[in-house]
Formats: sequence, C-alpha cells, structure tokens
Amino acid sequence: MTENPATPPADAGGDPHGIALNRAFDARRELVYEAWTTPEHFAYWFGGELAVPVERMTMDVRPGGVWSLVMRTPDGGELPFSGVYREVAAPGLLEFTLKDASAPDGTEGEIVRVTLTDLGGRTEMAFRQLGGNLTSEQYGQAEAGWAGFFDRLAELLARA
Repeated sequence: MTENPATPPADAGGDPHGIALNRAFDARRELVYEAWTTPEHFAYWFGGELAVPVERMTMDVRPGGVWSLVMRTPDGGELPFSGVYREVAAPGLLEFTLKDASAPDGTEGEIVRVTLTDLGGRTEMAFRQLGGNLTSEQYGQAEAGWAGFFDRLAELLARA
C-alpha cells in the first residue's frame, strides 16, 4: 500500500482549493468500489475511530441519489454529513457532494471525486476533494482525517 499526498492547488492568494490523495490498495477494484458504496462497509471506515450507525445512513448510489450519515463523538455529540451523487460509473468512478454542519448555507459543499484504476488485482485510488469552502487549516484537518479513514479502508479490504 502506498500513499502519495499532493499539495492542494492554490490561487494567487494562497488559499487552498482542495485535497488530493493517491493510494494503492491490495484489493480488486470491485471490492474497493463496494467499500465506498455499501453502507456497512462505508460506516466502518469513514468514521475512523468514531461510530457511524448504519441505521442512520442512506446511500442511494446513482446520479442524483442522496447519501447521509451521522458520526457519533465520544462525548455523545453528533456530526452529520450529507450529499448528492453527481456521477457514478461502477466500478471505476464516484463523484458526490459533501456537506457537514459547517458548510455555508446555499452551497452544495465540497465535491469529492474518487477514481479507481485496476492494477491487476490491486487498485489505485485517486481521491480529490474540491470546492474552496474550507480554510487552509480546515483542509489540513480534512486531509488528515481522510488519510486515517483510508487506513481503516485498507484494514477492511485486507480482511476481504
């Protein structure tokens, strides 16, 4: 497994526009895609150390379909996330919007694009989160969060 974080693009003012992470998994592309699109699998790895109750999730994986989930914090708080699938091409591509409670009103939030490339029994994942809705510090926190989530994704795939 490899991870090659890329520096998010910046405009002339130095504000970040997103996150770019590449990761290779020792699993077939279909299994990686399934881990992104099956509630039980997604709930395991997306929450990292936080609980994501499957009964609080929706995943209508088709263009225009809605997804949502809630992460539970150790102190009993809840962090809601939601979005809409924009592009779905199994098993190689997912694009969806991503909003949390801090997303500005009237915006669709961030755009996440996941491209999965078959490497003959292994899978290269190109992950991009774009939108420019977060501060540099927030993008750094989000990138660290995704990297941790992808560690759990690798654990899940190793058991498959």
